[in-house]
Amino acid sequence: MRLLALILLVGAAAAVPREDGKIIGGQECEPHSRPWMASLNYGYHFCGAVLINKQWVLSVAHCWYNPYAMQIMLGEHNLRVFEGTEQLMKTQNIIWHPSYDYQTLDFDMMLIKLFYPVEITDYVKPIPLPTRCPYAGLPCSVSGWGNIATGEEVNMPARLQCLDVPILEDEKCEMAYPGMLTRRMVCAGYMDGGRDVCNVRTVYVTFLMSPFTIFVNEWIIGIRKVNLHCS
Repeated sequence: MRLLALILLVGAAAAVPREDGKIIGGQECEPHSRPWMASLNYGYHFCGAVLINKQWVLSVAHCWYNPYAMQIMLGEHNLRVFEGTEQLMKTQNIIWHPSYDYQTLDFDMMLIKLFYPVEITDYVKPIPLPTRCPYAGLPCSVSGWGNIATGEEVNMPARLQCLDVPILEDEKCEMAYPGMLTRRMVCAGYMDGGRDVCNVRTVYVTFLMSPFTIFVNEWIIGIRKVNLHCS
């Protein structure tokens, strides 16, 4: 079963990402209710990821950074508080998808091998991979530490944010973004706006995007989303 990229669409990627992703209309997650969530950082959080087994993390390829400098924090809820649940892991290796296209963001995935396996706890545990494809109308949940402010304001939350959105029909997605989608992408969100996860590129924002984890019934269906129009 292929893993899909959740789309609400993007612009271009840059070599060193910043926290420019947005999650609009959501709320703080129940603490540690997403034990597979991971924070990529090199002194501070810059991208999200998801634990898929004891020694591998899945993220988006455009969040690549020097594996010898990047660290992975798991068991995190509040980025600014030590909660005693965290596990800080070094990176051993990073593998981009061989077909990754930085211009179209097709195959925008990478695997990160941790230097050591994590300790499975109530706060750190992998999420199962999908066993079937998502269908239109299926409710799903998005989580991340993206900007929660609208417009050009910046309000980076310390606590993990969650947002429930439905999978959209391929036809509606293609109408909204003609010629921009591939078979590896699926759309989710609301056609009328107001609740959304997006990445905004302005003259001030030249580095894009924190990825968001999308899961349904406790299994992952996608790791990134993009949106040309944000609430």
